[in-house]
Amino acid sequence: MTDRRRFLDSMDCYLITDSGLSRRGTVHDVERAVSAGCAVVQYREKNKSTREMVAEARALSALCAGRALFLVNDRLDVALASGADGVHIGQDDMPFSDARRLLGPDRIIGLTVHDLAEAEEAVRLGADYVGLSPIFATSTKKDAGRACGVERIAEVRRRISLPIVVVGGITRENAAETVRMGADAVAAISAVVCADDVAAEVRAFREIVIEAKLRP
Repeated sequence: MTDRRRFLDSMDCYLITDSGLSRRGTVHDVERAVSAGCAVVQYREKNKSTREMVAEARALSALCAGRALFLVNDRLDVALASGADGVHIGQDDMPFSDARRLLGPDRIIGLTVHDLAEAEEAVRLGADYVGLSPIFATSTKKDAGRACGVERIAEVRRRISLPIVVVGGITRENAAETVRMGADAVAAISAVVCADDVAAEVRAFREIVIEAKLRP
């Protein structure tokens, strides 16, 4: 658990994969992101069979081993089959208690939250971190809901000590503001996987987040 916690505590740019948007493929994106220092990768895949997902997740898990935390979105079966470090689940996915029972005490479980009540419940349940979403309007996830704005980050930060990853419409232009309001890391999706140079984009986001953390 120590090594997994180290990656979680050091995160700044958090990559969520999207094969539908990716220009060169998920494996390429993850390899380049990890080479640029991305500490956490969340594998989100909606377009492939379970067999294909397991094969790809195993390749990604091997890429991330010792270099980044590798999490699978929603699919506990894929996480277990691929040896992932954990999962990220949403409010409508498997109940948290069941996910913890199946994964055991040592793997990471992140939980999507939309407001303070859900964030406080995540703490009560024992989540390792929360993904606060959506901060800004986004077209990446059609069912993301109404943007909550940066003020929600500050509200949640005041009440919980878990790491906060912000998701939804994050760009280079607004990333620093989210960190100043209390985010620990920004989850970039289209801004990274659609970039000409994934590694350069990850480095740019990391620099923005690190600088924002140094300037309260």
